[in-house]
Amino acid sequence: MELFCMAGGNALSLLLPVALFIIMLGMGLTLKLSDFLSLRQRPLAIVAGVSLQLLFLPLLAWLVVTVLQLPAVLAAGLLIVSFAPGGATSNMISYLCRADTALSISLTAITSLIIPFSLPWFTWMTLEHLLGSGVMVELPLLSTIAKLVMVTLIPVVTGLYINRRWPRLCDQLQRPIKVLSLVFMFAVVVMISWANRAVLPELMPLLSPAIILLASSAMVFAMLVARYLLRLNTETALTLGIETGIQNAGTALMVTGAILQQPEMSLTVLLYGILMQVPAVLLILWRNSPVRWRSVLVNAK
Repeated sequence: MELFCMAGGNALSLLLPVALFIIMLGMGLTLKLSDFLSLRQRPLAIVAGVSLQLLFLPLLAWLVVTVLQLPAVLAAGLLIVSFAPGGATSNMISYLCRADTALSISLTAITSLIIPFSLPWFTWMTLEHLLGSGVMVELPLLSTIAKLVMVTLIPVVTGLYINRRWPRLCDQLQRPIKVLSLVFMFAVVVMISWANRAVLPELMPLLSPAIILLASSAMVFAMLVARYLLRLNTETALTLGIETGIQNAGTALMVTGAILQQPEMSLTVLLYGILMQVPAVLLILWRNSPVRWRSVLVNAK
């Protein structure tokens, strides 16, 4: 682990910001000003979506790590990923689930403006509580906010501007940026997995149940609240469920890997990014199945 912090940690501190900047730029290129203007027309869905992602999911993550008694470092990693909502993955899953993709994009847009400021504060409080002040890990709060603004907020705004000012250039840039994003994130996954190759067999049985429980229960609870409590339509309820359970692992890795240089935390985030796809795939299969028992949700009053 020490070798990772010295060598691999330095590499990640360079690679992760570049990867995240490219990913967020690519997301910004898909956004339009109308995505933000449409927020005024759907206040209930927007408020519910933001609240479920930024408040409910961290509380649920806290409950999961407490009940399952995860070690402090792993618990911190799972909580940090719960502070990083949405991303391009949730937009894609919403599309495949035939949910409300426009709402998904709108929620991604608004949370992308919030998390550069909220994630560092939540992370700092988590580390203070779980690990103690200055005991194991210190988070440079103001510099973390500045770094996240640089690699999340600025590229999103830049992509939005390019889409508005030069739409043809935007279309030309989207494909190569997607390819670059995949290349960089694949390199990050390989580095984190290699750094944790000795402890990976031990951590997988410990982390997998917690991650599957958190992602699945978050999706189900958010959908039930939206559909039965708030009386929103099925597509909206599905979208809120997806947005709540699917997290932006890239942003969380920026904190755990590049800033904190904690390989076990990064592995927790990485595994969440992989295993959160399990309930998502089941949801996609259910929504695209010819079986009619899903009408129970559709026809609920």
